[in-house]
Amino acid sequence: MKRLYVAISHHGYGHLAQTAAILERLFEARPDLDLVLRTALPEAVLAARIPHPFRHLRLPTDCNFVMRDALRIDLDASLAAYRAFHRDWAARVSEEARALAREAPDLVFSNVGYLPLAAAREAGVPALALCSINWADLFRHYLGHSPGADAILADMADGYDWARPFLRPEPAMPMPTLAQGRRLPPVVSRRPVRRAESRATLGLASDERAVLVGLGGIPHRLPMEAWPRLAGVRWWVPDDWAVRHPDARAFSDIGMTYPELLAACDALITKPGYGSYTEAVGAGVPVLTLPRADWPETPYLLEWLMAHGRARVIPEAVLESGRLEQDLAALWAMPEKPVPEMNGAAEAARIILEHLV
Repeated sequence: MKRLYVAISHHGYGHLAQTAAILERLFEARPDLDLVLRTALPEAVLAARIPHPFRHLRLPTDCNFVMRDALRIDLDASLAAYRAFHRDWAARVSEEARALAREAPDLVFSNVGYLPLAAAREAGVPALALCSINWADLFRHYLGHSPGADAILADMADGYDWARPFLRPEPAMPMPTLAQGRRLPPVVSRRPVRRAESRATLGLASDERAVLVGLGGIPHRLPMEAWPRLAGVRWWVPDDWAVRHPDARAFSDIGMTYPELLAACDALITKPGYGSYTEAVGAGVPVLTLPRADWPETPYLLEWLMAHGRARVIPEAVLESGRLEQDLAALWAMPEKPVPEMNGAAEAARIILEHLV
């Protein structure tokens, strides 16, 4: 039996969405794989996306940015966190390598933490990575001018260089520093969704529309109690918002997975994010998106979304107010577009299997 060690960044849920779609295809071909998941995400969140037995090591795979909310980074706190994470880096990597050797994996697959890759390099374990971003390019963008940044970037590069290849599912950042980069089509889940049955589960009348409000797993609560009621519109929101609005319900109220709920809805309200955009396009769900001009990935995500889906960018102030009737009406008036080829998960699974032989 082959053992696959999967490291998943916990900066929101996009890394999990990409990885889960690949594991779904991987276990169709190799249901006997022994799966170890290393991530700081809660086990319940993992189990909702990965319906296959796994052992969970609840440990971070990297140092993530410290977020003020889903849109804004606390740069000072982030720099302090990175400096602490990279202090005594060689010792940290050696400790990780010893722990990894005890797990005895046949392959390390990272999305997209660089510490497990650095440990795999020291332990002599083959590795590959997949993501539409990498933390080195993002760190360079926000904090590359800071004192000591060059040493931190060198540590990151040392880890990422061990990933052979580094798979880049479209829409992805260019990542010119990754010589071993390899492009893939978009990566999305392909679980079948019966839309009519799902809408019945939501309890929607024929003249009602469901709108999913999700900002990617990073805390960012909207003041929905002050939102006006929109005729025929019902909202589905994260559980931890505990929203008190006559037309709002929590995600978990109906016991559906996130992809099932998304596919049953008539619109998604979100921020720029790989999983949010690609899953919405794959399900044929139109998108109202917040802008996020400072995030380096945004231009590539937004260009792809506008090319393949129905979408409108709305100001944050408009979303905060909940006065969305005109934007939703304009969104629903847009003509549908054909779903693009999105078989990146199958290609990634095939590449992983080639490395597990």
